[in-house]
Amino acid sequence: MPRLSKKTKQEMELFIDPATGRRRYNDICRKCQRQCKQSYRSKIVECARYISKQHLKKVRKSEIKGD
Repeated sequence: MPRLSKKTKQEMELFIDPATGRRRYNDICRKCQRQCKQSYRSKIVECARYISKQHLKKVRKSEIKGD
């Protein structure tokens, strides 16, 4: 296995689950086929493929109001 640089190790610390010691992704990203996986610790802010249900509710309300 190749050695990782210091920067890469620091980036990977976000993905490592302390309980298991293995890499863990966000539940939504885990199901996705794309390579842009996010850590389980992060909250998905922006993803081209993901639209939250909360966002859809806001859009529907604005369409009903006519905004």
